[in-house]
Amino acid sequence: MAFRFRSIISATPKLHSSKRVRATASGARISMEEEEAAAAAFEDAGPAAFEDAGPATPLSTVADAFERITAELNSKGLENVKLKPFCEACSLVSVLFGCLGIAFKFAEIEYVAKVQSLTEASKSYETLESILDYDVEHNSVKTAGSLSRNLRRVRQGLHLMKDIFQNFLSSCDRSLKDAASTAYAKVCAPYHTWAVRTAVCAGMYALPTREQLLERMKENDVTAEVEMNRYINALNPIIDYIDNLYISRNITLDW
Repeated sequence: MAFRFRSIISATPKLHSSKRVRATASGARISMEEEEAAAAAFEDAGPAAFEDAGPATPLSTVADAFERITAELNSKGLENVKLKPFCEACSLVSVLFGCLGIAFKFAEIEYVAKVQSLTEASKSYETLESILDYDVEHNSVKTAGSLSRNLRRVRQGLHLMKDIFQNFLSSCDRSLKDAASTAYAKVCAPYHTWAVRTAVCAGMYALPTREQLLERMKENDVTAEVEMNRYINALNPIIDYIDNLYISRNITLDW
């Protein structure tokens, strides 16, 4: 699942000088030197390296989706992010909110609604930049229900999950309650009413245990660390990109 291995044949050095060949069952021809090299590579790697990687997990699927967006950002020098694939990746994160249980149900509901709004908008707008430009032109960036405001809230949800994972991995006892409480206080609490903050605080006691979280995400200690770090690393440039869209248009981020 989390660990991917290259084909043993692709890792085998090419032997251009070989003249000894044999036919395979498919009719292809392979040199005896290539066959011996492949066998040696298999022996060095060990059988564990070639086990079936298994089905994708919710966390690995999310990491894959955002890594593709980050790769496109890097290849284009931080140019426009396409709205449709961005929404498709964001929609997968709702499953991760669900794994946190009732404590973050409010965040899941709000997040899903905002992603759905942006998904519908992707039929008319090609990039994240285009929806922000539209609202800037119509002076509706911070208007309730505007696409720019919804994008801001989706970005907040992505950041919240990223910080939960960061705190979870950096904590000595890897307490989910501490990780989630710290992340919420930093990312969301400054923008929520007293009533919402109080409800969230009470809900923290209903968070799943560390073991329950891993089970819900279909991960174990080792794979969870790998996939959480993949998500964190993929999200960092995307969050910076979204923030810069607002900053470059003289829009503050404190809302």
